[in-house]
Amino acid sequence: MASPQLREAGPADAKAVIGLWQAAGLTRPWNHPATDYHLAMENPAATVLLAEVDGMPAATVMVGYDGHRGWVYYLGVAPAFQRQELGRMLMQAAEAWLAARDCPKIMLMVRSDNLATKAFYAALGYEPQAVETLGRRLDGR
Repeated sequence: MASPQLREAGPADAKAVIGLWQAAGLTRPWNHPATDYHLAMENPAATVLLAEVDGMPAATVMVGYDGHRGWVYYLGVAPAFQRQELGRMLMQAAEAWLAARDCPKIMLMVRSDNLATKAFYAALGYEPQAVETLGRRLDGR
């Protein structure tokens, strides 16, 4: 594998990034990845980091800082590039992006039945937190 190039994605990358999210199995019918992507592009406290290999999108992560905590969403690696340390590289980049903004803590959510993803984050030093996530839709979906 050629050396991955890391950069912030832009509006023109939407189709490729969303396609990668779909190929990596990150999207759900009740979430609209295009809306999520465009909101990240419009918000100065959020970004999508993109790793490319030979000009092809290989992995992405959405990261944002709400002023209290940093959050990670849509960490995904294209199937052809999985198990090549790109997920680890992107998490390190997300942590650096947040640290540059003086963010004190990074958080993420993993579905309770996603054991492989839990193991990935545990290997990076992430631990379960003594919190419970509650939610309510405001968009009528």
